[in-house]
Amino acid sequence: MLTRRTDEGFTLVELLVAVAILAVITVPLANVVIGAFRNTTDTSDRLELSHDAQISSSYFARDVAEVGLRNWAAVNANSVPFKQSVQLGAPYNAAGGTCGSATAVLRLLSDAWDPDVSQTDAATNIVAYYLTPDGRELHRVKCIGPSTTGTDVVLAHNVKPGSVAVTCSSACEADDVPDQISLTFQVTRASVGDYPITLTGQRRQQ
Repeated sequence: MLTRRTDEGFTLVELLVAVAILAVITVPLANVVIGAFRNTTDTSDRLELSHDAQISSSYFARDVAEVGLRNWAAVNANSVPFKQSVQLGAPYNAAGGTCGSATAVLRLLSDAWDPDVSQTDAATNIVAYYLTPDGRELHRVKCIGPSTTGTDVVLAHNVKPGSVAVTCSSACEADDVPDQISLTFQVTRASVGDYPITLTGQRRQQ
């Protein structure tokens, strides 16, 4: 008895239709996947820049609150006046004392009392904000009392070179210490662009 054999598989037309349908589905799906990866990268970069802003803002507010170097040689009946407590573009060994090893964008000075050393003569605390040689990282180093080395913390990465500026509510480097100090700069990532950061602190001492 003879049996009819049937051809199994797809015809050329069916194969072409299947490929066309697959292309129609794959292209938008690939766009969705690529867009998701891009959004994840953008979000991650924004979070990193925002984290730098929060960390640096916390340090800066506290440092400015403490600023104020008293002029103990000019004590009068009513008070002890201040002397210059803010230094701009100062070398690491400027008049207020040595701290770190780099020229600072901003240095903040304050009295450091140690009763075990002296009850009448305060040492000087120094907080220096400086940029790395390539201008891409903002650091903070604090030297306590007579120590010339201190804890160095990276406050911000990806700083845009040339974007750092310091402003004060009055003359920054005057003996009359300004009540408010601001440090502004921009951080940047290719996926996000320029992200402005403004650090502001209010002096506590009066």
